[in-house]
Amino acid sequence: MPPAPRRPCSEETTNRTVFLDRDGTILRDVPYCSRPEDVELLPGVSRGIAYLNEHFKVVLVTNQSGVARGYFTEEMLDRIHQHMLRELAREGAGVDAIYYCPHHPDEGCECRKPRPGLILAAAEEMAIDLPNSYFVGDQLQDMAAAREAGCRGVLIDDLFYIKRNLPRGASPEYIAPDFRTGALWIMAHARSHGLETVPGPAPQPPL
Repeated sequence: MPPAPRRPCSEETTNRTVFLDRDGTILRDVPYCSRPEDVELLPGVSRGIAYLNEHFKVVLVTNQSGVARGYFTEEMLDRIHQHMLRELAREGAGVDAIYYCPHHPDEGCECRKPRPGLILAAAEEMAIDLPNSYFVGDQLQDMAAAREAGCRGVLIDDLFYIKRNLPRGASPEYIAPDFRTGALWIMAHARSHGLETVPGPAPQPPL
């Protein structure tokens, strides 16, 4: 899928990436979302992604078993994503690529999170520097996929329910109450670790 219009990150930093889960992370979680009109960006997401676009590649990684279950076709899924990209583009935000798993959980594929197949495929195809990349998601399966792929997990947990029930060993790098806070932490973390992804003045919060 071609990228949406966006502000490009610098040439030196294009192999560092922020991976994003879709439902519950950047879109309101509609069970088996099957229509473009059901797409609703969560508050602060467009500005947060636009902010990340200046310094990172941004790649969407999402499980979409609704295809295998017969709830919608891959053609409809593409229409849903195209609508999402248009909504993001209204505020100067976009993603560089979308990777999705269309399989049923019982198929045992390597691309369905918590397995890291989609992240690893993106890393190979886009020459992504995984140790200096991040994954933002709202589920423990997102954090497990990030950990297996070797990138840093940022958990969105608005009610701190997951934080209270984290199993041993399932520790994200950071737990944020919302996407905006998670995006700001990524920028601050990258800067504090001397990554070249963050040139220029200290980051300011997106409005």
